[in-house]
Amino acid sequence: MARYLLRRLGLAVITLWILSMIVFFAGQVLPGDPGRAVLGPFASASAVRAYDHQIGVDRPLVVQYLAWIGGMLHGSMGTSYAYRSPVGPFILAAIGNSAKLAILALVIIIPLGIAGGVLAALYYGRAADRSISLLGLAASTVPEFVSGIVVIILFGIALKVLPITAATPPGSSFLTQLDHLILPVIPLVLVLFGYIARMARAGTIEALDSDYARTATLKGLRKGVVIRRHVLRNALLPTITVIATQTGYLIGGLVVVETLFNYQGIGRLILTAANGKDFPMLEAGVLTIGVVYMVATLIADVLYTLLNPRLRSEAAG
Repeated sequence: MARYLLRRLGLAVITLWILSMIVFFAGQVLPGDPGRAVLGPFASASAVRAYDHQIGVDRPLVVQYLAWIGGMLHGSMGTSYAYRSPVGPFILAAIGNSAKLAILALVIIIPLGIAGGVLAALYYGRAADRSISLLGLAASTVPEFVSGIVVIILFGIALKVLPITAATPPGSSFLTQLDHLILPVIPLVLVLFGYIARMARAGTIEALDSDYARTATLKGLRKGVVIRRHVLRNALLPTITVIATQTGYLIGGLVVVETLFNYQGIGRLILTAANGKDFPMLEAGVLTIGVVYMVATLIADVLYTLLNPRLRSEAAG
């Protein structure tokens, strides 16, 4: 297992290095000029050139990349062009906000999606299976901005039972923050329910049809015991990978939800940085999301290996 982890960590480092190059050089081809974006449309050309020289964007791209990646390796994410202050605190605050939203969504969607998928598999081909599958498919095809607008109109404006913004005043209590995050979580739950339920359903159907499940049944074990001890352990292996990939999405792919509900998360921060040509903020934000994806995938691989004896044997070899 230690060798397996070292190999995975090595691949993760290489992947992040490639991602850093893609992020940096892709950011340089965005239209617009940082000096013009910061100083405004009425600034003189000489002032724009002076500002560009001050922040170093007129240097060769390779020199800029080496300076940027060197700073990242030493724990410095750079200085924001727009705010003229270190990028790190902005990234940490935004990733913390996105993590709150993601954790709440996962706490709801993981048990709900797994329960729905397992229930559909147990009633395979019947009305319950068709209903859950149809509900999951329909929910996952509705874009977040559509379901978000619907829940705002229904629960925030018509019924007035929930706040329509996710932003809370500084120092708000846990319950106040939770109250403001309920509406933004609903579109995420609707989108992810179908993915997780379908994977749990497929894995459970395959496990129920396996030799070990039939053997356990023939030994006289009750159906509930067979499902808990033998079926779920193997049925949920593919679901773990799906949950890991969706964790990365929940952290970094929430631009629509964060914008719609006025929430200062990492997705909205990256969008604002891209619009304002704030390259250090943009690059640090995207690379941070890459790290989150790598960590989530690594955790999923480790859990997958621990739950699957055959993979443990392969990892040991």
